[in-house]
Amino acid sequence: MRRKIAKFSILPVFAGCMFFSFSTREAANLEIEGYSTSNLDLNYTVALVEESELAKDLSLKRPLPKLGKSYDGFKEALGFKESRGNYQTVNEFGYMGKYQFGIGTLELLGIYNGAEFLNSPELQEAAFYTNASRNKWILIRDIARFEGKVINGVKVTESGILAAAHLAGPGSVKKYLRSWGAQSFSDAFGTSIRNYMKKFGGYDTSFVQPEQNPRVNMKAFRA
Repeated sequence: MRRKIAKFSILPVFAGCMFFSFSTREAANLEIEGYSTSNLDLNYTVALVEESELAKDLSLKRPLPKLGKSYDGFKEALGFKESRGNYQTVNEFGYMGKYQFGIGTLELLGIYNGAEFLNSPELQEAAFYTNASRNKWILIRDIARFEGKVINGVKVTESGILAAAHLAGPGSVKKYLRSWGAQSFSDAFGTSIRNYMKKFGGYDTSFVQPEQNPRVNMKAFRA
């Protein structure tokens, strides 16, 4: 996927102090064992479909389901943003389906057949959860450290972090959070981590359980 990386070299003077000033509760949250991300690929991403491309398909002109701030509300809102909820969408960069996965990310999740993926809504939903589970495992320390903080005018929430990881990859989200927003990311259409943190903040994503290297059980879709 073509993407733009925006890096800013000037940090606020007070950022360094803020970075290390955590409450006792937050410090305790950081004592999470077993969440090492060394040797993991953290730069996988998904992609958005251009609005003009989506407008060509009249069948996609339907309202976003009213699911509130639940996990279902989170994934449906994200899927609507990515593709207007179209399971068979392929964008100009080859990203596929309702949630716009690239084949590289799918392979991390144990999915190797793009055509099979594109033609199975159930498989796409399983891939979304599995990817979110992997991202939550990678970002668990950052969720504990930054949730509730305000970065670039946006309150950080777990769902916002997971949405941003879906867009930019967990590695980019780590850099964004740990630089207090100075190291940012924008995709080929100009959508940024801050955009996703704001748009998808405040959902209940406790349903997603963190897992180090989750895989989709492909046998369940071939029975």
